[in-house]
This record gives sequence, C-alpha cells and structure tokens, in this order.
Amino acid sequence: MNDRLFHMLAWAAAGLCLLPVAAVILAAVSGDLSGWSALSSTVLPRFTANSVALVLLVSMGTFVIGTSTAWLVTTCHFPGRRLLEVMLALPLAFPAYVLAYAYTDLLDHPGPVQTLLREVTGWGPRDYWFPEIRSLEGAAAMLTLVLYPYVYLLARAAFLTQSFGGYLAARVLGKGPWTAFWRVSLPMARPAIAGGVLLTVMETIADYGTVSYFGVQTFATGIYQAWFSLGDRTAAAQLALCLLSVALLLATLERIQRGAAKRYPSGGGTEMPRQELGGAAAWGAALWCTLPVLFGFVLPIVILTTLAWDANQSLLSARYQGFMRNSLMLAAIAAVVTVAAAVLVGTAARLKRSRATRAMTLLAGVGYAVPGGVIAVGLMVPFAALDNNLDAWMRATFGISTGLLFTGSIWLLVLAYMVRFMAAALSAFDTGITGINPSIDAAARTLGKSPAGMLWRVHLPLMKTALLTGALIVFVDVMKELPATLILRPFNFDTLAVQAHRLAADERLSEAALPSLVIVAFGLLPVIILCRSIARHATPNPRPALDPMAAESAKG
Repeated sequence: MNDRLFHMLAWAAAGLCLLPVAAVILAAVSGDLSGWSALSSTVLPRFTANSVALVLLVSMGTFVIGTSTAWLVTTCHFPGRRLLEVMLALPLAFPAYVLAYAYTDLLDHPGPVQTLLREVTGWGPRDYWFPEIRSLEGAAAMLTLVLYPYVYLLARAAFLTQSFGGYLAARVLGKGPWTAFWRVSLPMARPAIAGGVLLTVMETIADYGTVSYFGVQTFATGIYQAWFSLGDRTAAAQLALCLLSVALLLATLERIQRGAAKRYPSGGGTEMPRQELGGAAAWGAALWCTLPVLFGFVLPIVILTTLAWDANQSLLSARYQGFMRNSLMLAAIAAVVTVAAAVLVGTAARLKRSRATRAMTLLAGVGYAVPGGVIAVGLMVPFAALDNNLDAWMRATFGISTGLLFTGSIWLLVLAYMVRFMAAALSAFDTGITGINPSIDAAARTLGKSPAGMLWRVHLPLMKTALLTGALIVFVDVMKELPATLILRPFNFDTLAVQAHRLAADERLSEAALPSLVIVAFGLLPVIILCRSIARHATPNPRPALDPMAAESAKG
C-alpha cells in the first residue's frame, strides 16, 4: 500500500467520524423551520431548564465529592485508605441508568425503605413525606454517584504530582491545613479538576437512560421522542443540533482546561507527605470516603443481586445467551473496527505532520463530544436517504427492490460506535506510538518498507499492549451504550443494555437486575486497570480517551 492510498483511507475514516455532525447540521437547517417556532414555545424551554438544572446539580456534586475524597486519600493516613483509594473509582463501572433501577426499587413507594417506615410508624401513604426518587433531583443524584470518579481520578492524579513546596511554604507562614489546601493545592489542581467536571457535564447532557426512566424531559429524551413517538425527523435533528452545539462548546472548554493544566508544575521538589489523622478526624475521613463507595457501588450491587436472585432468571437460558451474544458480538466488532481506524488515522498523522493531518485527528476524535442519540440521528438521516434513493433507482432501472441495505443493519450501529468511541482508541494509539522513536520509522522507510509494512512489522508489535487496552475500553463502553443502540439496532436484535432498559421501563425491575449486573461486571475491568495505571505512573490525565478533540495519552 503506497503513501497516497494510506492517507486516503485515513481521511476516509476521519470523514466517517464527521459525517453524523454534518448530517445533523444539514438536516436541521434544510428542514421545515416552521416547526422550530412550535418547539421554542412549547418543549424547548422545559428541555433547557431541566438540562441546565441537571448540569448544575451534577457538576456541584461531582466537584465536592471527587475533589474532597481525592485530597483525603492522597494526603492523609486514616483507616482503610489504601482500599478506599481504589474503591472510590468503582462506581465508574455503573451506567447511571442501572443505578437508577436499583434505587427505584429501594426507595419507591412499594420499596423496602418506605414499607418499613409505614410498618414501624403505622402511617398511611398520605401521612408522611418522602423524597421522590423519580425526579430531576433523583436523576442528578444517580449521575453524581457514577460520574464523580472522573473528578476524583483527575484530582487525585493532580495532587499526586504536585510538589510539596508550595503547601509547606503556606504552613510555615502560619496557614492551617484547610487554608493551605484552599489557597495553594486546590488552585494548582484547578485545571485538572475543571477538566473532570466538564467531562461529567458532557456525560450528563448525553445521558438518556436515567432521565428517561425518571421521566425528566431533557434534550436527550426529546430527540428520541421526536424521532420515534412523533415521527418528526426535522424536529429531532433541530433538537440534536442544539445539544450538539452545547456538547462541542463543552469539549472546547475541556481542551482549553487540558492545555492550562500543562502550564502548572508537575512533580519536582519534595513529594507531598501524608498527614497522620487520629481520633474523630481519622474516622470522619474514613466515613466521608466510604459513603460514595457505599451508595455508588456496594449498596446497588446488593440490591441488584437480591433482585436478580428473586427473579429466578438464568444467564444460561437461550434468551439471555442471545442477549449476551449480541452484546459481545457488537462490542468485539466495534472494538476491532475502532482501533483499526484509530491506527490508520494516527499512523497517517505521524507519517506526515502538517495542519491537515492535525485537523484529520481532531475530526476523527470529535465524536466523544457528541451524544449517542445525536450520532444515531446523524447517521440515520443520510443512510436512510441513500437506501431510499438506491431502492428507487433499482426499481426504475431493473424492477428490483433492494429494501434497506444500510438502515437497521449491524454495520450502521458499529459505525455509530466507532464515531462515538474513536477518541478512546486514538488515545491508546497515541500512548503506544509516543514510546517509539521516530528514527525507527526513518530506518524502516530507508529499508524499503511501505507505510502498511512499517505499521505491521514495526509499530504494532511495539504498541500491542496500549492498543489492547484501548480495545478493551471501547469494548466495555459499547456494552454500556444505550441511546444509539435503541435508535439504530436491527429489528429483533437486542443487547443487554436494551433488555435492561426495556424491562425497567415496564417496571419489571427484578428482571432488569440480571442484565444490569452483567453490564457492571464487564465495566469493572477497565476501572481496575485505570486505578493501577494512576497509582503506577501518577499521570495528570487518567482518562485521556475522554478528550474529544485529540488523543494525547493512554486510557488505563
């Protein structure tokens, strides 16, 4: 394969990643704009208000929990610290919608908590007030519990790499531990923390499963309702464009924060020592760090396990084997395709460094900033038009109906996954390739190797560990993905995520517990890899694959 063909294929892969964004913009502005006035006067204010409120609540919650726990486990000694510094990241394995199913069963009116309250007090249903779990506040709580690890991991890595000099100087000048933290350590870690909060905000606006289950109307639910319930493709595209604009703005802010983080000192000087806590302070720190783990991981696991046991379902049944087979097949194909495309794009950018290749990398990684529902709409619009035009031409020319070749196919769904998670694969590639000296490339080319030959014989063997890690991350992310799967999946082709969502929507929470537990089990492995990577390397960016605009280092 010569250089020209190699670069053409790389640009084609990057173009496919940009296709949904371009399609959404084109469909939104070229459709009937008269419906926009109806949207803006009816549902749009509600979508905006709910989305903004959700973002504010989640960002504040993740900031407080993530930053405080990161500081405690990094700088203090207290009972259980070594175990908690790993377990604090475990809620990341939960999709928020799975956590919502567990807490609905626990806290809803017929659940064990309110039932016990009525039995103990003798109250009737109208005699007391209890917080409503199916609410905007409930959705914010679920999202906070599963998303605070983003802030925790980034803040912990930033604190680990800080020099002790500034903090020590503040203490010598008479400042207390709290003041020194607030005035010195926190500002130094601010870019990393702000980047983590922005990542949680992007995940919040993209969430569909949690807000849909709790009946909270946001842009994510509005896109799905407009597409399927109302059959209004133009309205769906216009709502998707609103969400896309916000997502890209947040992605730009996240990239700016990432750049700012590079200007802060990292490492060097005296390492931050851990302060021995004793008495009430030690147990208070342990309790504060235990609560997010308890409510974000341990308690949901217990609830789901109890529900699954009572449901008397078996993963060995033919039906669940089909769900698992579909999920595993989609995840495996998507992981291979996404990593292969990332290798193609990354290698082309390495071979020819220019503004054009940098733009190609940015285009390929932009999908992370785009919610799954937007990607699904962006792919459905052009491929549905292609199917219809091809079928019409075949009917007119040969009298043959081709039907739907692309729409509703597995490959369109795999393409959506590739667009959504390309940034993860690019990050893994970038970490692997940065360990290879460019002089090796020059030697290989001097010996007559083509780009494909150099990639196959030199690069891939040297960075196989990084690429396998990237493939694993993509695999697990695909297992959890819900909105794009709901919109694009073939007829009668369900995954574990879709099955869990459908059963929970029908209020069959006991039956939804089993597929939910399987999804969580698959999510634990990359989280554990992530924690080990941070502890080993103390890198300032523990989840770089979340960078939607560029791939700068590995994820895990």
